Amino acid sequence: MTAAKITVAGGGIAGLAVAAALAQRGVSVTLHERATALRTQGAGLQISPNGARVLAALGLGAKLRENSIQSQAVVPTDGLTGRAVTRFDLSRHREPGFVMLHRGDLLEMLAGASRDAGVDMVTDSPMTPETAPAEGALLAADGLHSAFRPLLNGLGKPFFTGQVAWRAVVAGDAPPEARIWMLPGRHVVSYPLPGGKINIVAVQERTEWADEGWSHEDEPRHMQAAFADAAEPLRALLSKVESVNLWGLFRHEVAETWVEDDIYLLGDAAHPTLPFLAQGANLALEDAWVLARCLTEGGDYQAIRQRRVSRAIAAANANAVNYHLGGFRRAASHAALRGIGRFAPNAFMSRLSWLYDHDVTR
Repeated sequence: MTAAKITVAGGGIAGLAVAAALAQRGVSVTLHERATALRTQGAGLQISPNGARVLAALGLGAKLRENSIQSQAVVPTDGLTGRAVTRFDLSRHREPGFVMLHRGDLLEMLAGASRDAGVDMVTDSPMTPETAPAEGALLAADGLHSAFRPLLNGLGKPFFTGQVAWRAVVAGDAPPEARIWMLPGRHVVSYPLPGGKINIVAVQERTEWADEGWSHEDEPRHMQAAFADAAEPLRALLSKVESVNLWGLFRHEVAETWVEDDIYLLGDAAHPTLPFLAQGANLALEDAWVLARCLTEGGDYQAIRQRRVSRAIAAANANAVNYHLGGFRRAASHAALRGIGRFAPNAFMSRLSWLYDHDVTR
């Protein structure tokens, strides 16, 4: 077991989750967040069963159900015609299942659990290697631009993937399912959020890069123009967007070193993830639970987590290609999806059972 006093850098999903998990185990935890208040902004996210199990173990299962919509299916759709290619049923994962919610609601849940467990949360307090406490463990959950990852791994060389993404939320109703609108060189993921909202993430391949990070404002007309040839239902959905954020998608390698001299990396600080498998938040929740257990009961945190995280990120990277196919490869891919949906409807979920059925809380 490490030192009884622990400092967490970062008040996002990973930081709040690990703080709550440790404090519930009786550890003294101080969390430092650089913003003047805990961040509750952002759009929607999807929590799959592997992440939901961590939230349930933190005592947040009921609140998760109250503040989310249970997803019934994943629906790959031809974005040019608007016709569903197939439908993958998620009903066998009823509890805890796949849910869709606003990121701010998840952060509020985790912040409440942290406060209830006695975490000392300090805002307007950026944590750097120079300001970190000299004693105790430092858990770096400070995100994509972590101040601590370079200390353990050097600066690294992320590279632009040739893709940009827009993120928006609009008013409207939609079936309780995640729809993937696939077009040559582009795709859109849309799904409902509580309160009569629809979350939109639209991705386009292009040579012009945009800054990394999802808080850069852009004009809705730019996104709408990128999908001007889409099916009418998709164009109608995108026409509702009044404000949108744009970010460039950069590939970062999974960190080689996660633990050194009582510094521990977790979440995006250890393994930034492209948004093509909806696992960023889920992997962060898994990290938090495993790290809390290793710090209090013993265990090799990096050895437990690194291979699984690398596999999930590789699967997400593959989706970035599959969603954007054109020509013959697109037709062949859609035909294969239709065949799977018709003759082997459970194959899609079975292929990812290693991801969704995993339970780090056992």
